[in-house]
This record gives sequence, structure tokens and C-alpha cells, in this order.
Amino acid sequence: PAPLFPRLQNDSWGKQYSHALFKAMSHMLCIGYGQQAPEGMTDVWLTMLSMIVGATCYAMFIGHATALIQSLDSSRRQYQEKYKQVEQYMSFHKLPGDTRQRIHEYYEHRYQGKMFDEENILGELSEPLKEEIINFNCRNLVANMPLFANADPNFVTAMLTKLRFEVFQPGDFIIREGTVGKKMYFIQHGGVGALGCPVPSPAAVIWGGCWEGDGRLRHPDAQTSLPAEICLLTRGRRTASVRADTYCRLYSLSVDNFNEVLEEYPMMRRAFETVAMDRLDRIGEERSRGPAQPPLHLLPGAAA
Repeated sequence: PAPLFPRLQNDSWGKQYSHALFKAMSHMLCIGYGQQAPEGMTDVWLTMLSMIVGATCYAMFIGHATALIQSLDSSRRQYQEKYKQVEQYMSFHKLPGDTRQRIHEYYEHRYQGKMFDEENILGELSEPLKEEIINFNCRNLVANMPLFANADPNFVTAMLTKLRFEVFQPGDFIIREGTVGKKMYFIQHGGVGALGCPVPSPAAVIWGGCWEGDGRLRHPDAQTSLPAEICLLTRGRRTASVRADTYCRLYSLSVDNFNEVLEEYPMMRRAFETVAMDRLDRIGEERSRGPAQPPLHLLPGAAA
């Protein structure tokens, strides 16, 4: 019979093979079929087989390429999947538009487009590595907090492992006046105000009032000041409300966790109680000379 492609008959074997490979791949990928129709049943079945094999290989290639691209930024993919669930939740409950916008902004500031299971990651590491990472992440807090200034390094590390990360939006009340204090907040970034009393320090503690860089918890309506450590050792109610002025990234420490750490370090508990008693005595003297204030009673070995 006459050759199928007479113009290639006298070409080199490389050109002939390349052209044949191109035609075969065109058939397999189903993008060039029809230029040369199969002749006979054998050609028909071979052509269909090549098309099926080619389509399968093409699908496998696309699948592997997609998986590779997704694995390059798995944390962003997890965030997108999580936020899709949040969107479906908001649609199911028919939340108002302003609430949806606040939720969207919260997720953007809280996770910043990436989601990690930090608790699981740290839980799989050895204790030395875990402590090293926590100390590095909270190094600015330790450097600026009077609470940690002269404390035992092991005590500080134990305290840092109990911290929990939180984010508050502008206008959110972090603490409310009259409620029982059950948490202590360490400001990593952002600004807060307590009844018009701003907190200028980016690394600060707020508990029932406004924590300033001099290590005192200042109340806007009082002429005296209360150290935040005392609030960890009393059952008094919060005497002021604290509201976020900007987006605030905080670390919180619950009283239960604080007492749990103090159980392991009784010397630190006694040191805190001694300092707290001295300061309460000074506060009592100042209040006796100023406007009447509700009394605070230290409860040894307990915290609100």
C-alpha cells in the first residue's frame, strides 16, 4: 500500500518517530482525533483503548499537579476550608450583614489567612523544644512585665505554657466592671482604654483596670493604684471596664492555671502574698486619706 505520509518517507528516523509520537499523543489525549480515521475494527479498538489510557493518564497528571500545588501552602488551604464552613454557618442561621462582616474581619486578624493546629504541633515536640518555642514567642512579654522581672526562670516558663492567645476587635469589652476576675491579659499588640484611661504600653497586663508601664493597675476614678498581682490573690470584683480601642492581640492567663503553677512553686506564692500584703497595707493608708473605696481582702492560697 501507499505510505500514509509520503512527505515523511525520505526523512530521518528522528523526524518520523517524532511525528508518530505526536499523532499518538494527540489520539490519547483526545485533542487530535479525526484527522486520520481508523480503518477496520482493529484500528477502531486500538484507537479507543489509546483514548481511554490517555484520558486516565491526563486525569492522574492533573490530580497530582493539583495536590502538589495545594501542599505548597497547606495552612492557607485549611484556613479557606474552615472559613467556608463559617460562611455556611452564617448563611444557615441568617446572621445580619454587619455581624457577618465582623466575623470576617475577626478571622482575618485572628488567623491572617493561615491556620495552624498549634496545640497539636507543640504537643508532638519534646519538652525542651516546646519551652524554647514558647519562650521565644513570648520574649517581649517577659522582658516588659513586672510580674516576670525577678521571678524564677522555671516559674516564668511554667506560666508561659499556660497562656492562651486571644484577639479582640475595636469596641469589644475585654473585661467589664462588676464581674469577678477570672483571667489576666497580657497585651501583645494593640491599645485598650479603661473608662477613658488609655494603656500606652504595648506589652501590659490588664485586670479590672488599666495597667501602666510602672507596674501598677491604675483606676480612672481612684487616687490610689492596685497592682495586678493582687487581683490574682483576691476574690474582689473588677472595679473598671476595659475596652479595646484597636485590634488587640492578647495572651490570657486564667486564675486556675495561675494557682496550678503556684502549687508547684510555693516559694513564689509566698513571695506574691508578701508583696501583695505590703501593697494592700499601703493602699489602705492611702484610702484612709482619700475618698472611700470598697475594701480588698487577701485570701492566702486562693484567687478569683
